[in-house]
Amino acid sequence: MQIHNSYKRIRNIYDPSSTTPFKISRSKLDLFLKCPRCFYIDRRLGIGHPECFPYTLNNAVDELLKKEFDTYRSEKKPHPLFIEYNIDAIPFNHPDINKWRDSLHHGIQYLVPNTNINLTGGIDDVWLNQNNDLIIIADYKATSTKNELSLRESYKRQMEIYQWLFRKNGFNVATIGYFVYCNGKKDAHGFDKQLQFDISLLAYTGDDSWVDSAVIKAYECLQSDVIPMHCDECDYCQYSLALAEVLQ
Repeated sequence: MQIHNSYKRIRNIYDPSSTTPFKISRSKLDLFLKCPRCFYIDRRLGIGHPECFPYTLNNAVDELLKKEFDTYRSEKKPHPLFIEYNIDAIPFNHPDINKWRDSLHHGIQYLVPNTNINLTGGIDDVWLNQNNDLIIIADYKATSTKNELSLRESYKRQMEIYQWLFRKNGFNVATIGYFVYCNGKKDAHGFDKQLQFDISLLAYTGDDSWVDSAVIKAYECLQSDVIPMHCDECDYCQYSLALAEVLQ
């Protein structure tokens, strides 16, 4: 049986003998934290998780929010949410904002010393507190729930990695970041060709002290010739074990 070429890469595979910078995205570092085995098989052996269906509605919300915040960025004015939530800031009008957003080709990057790991991340937005010259990391989220909004642990790690990356690039970063949460409303009488949202800001105080050691551990994992053990809490690992047992 021939393996479908979309599941086995021949490019972007880590070579432990190479000194060329190797990009590890924010999401791949998060994968390492969840399951070193899946991370190793993906980055070292070239077999990643099957792709999920694209979040096209979420992506549309992201794009529209970026356009909206960019209007206030160009005018150097605070977004109305800043006034509502008493945030003393304006969208950061930096020449690299579009590079930082482009996770596929650039993003915000940092080459970790004593490794060849170039950690990257694509942010949604950066705001600027003009009084103390602090930048504030912001991320957009879209959902639809009647429950109280809360932050997943992966969202918290995402914020902390972004804060870490900007600090490593010489920026003075606020410990508090914000999630712009767009919650789709389900109580309308009908669809009528539009989906309405309630928009909230969720503040989160980040602590990026764990990121340095996590990157080093991910680097050591890739340098090893030993595939990590299955992870009890990883659905992919448990699926592969169950499948192997049935096939045997």
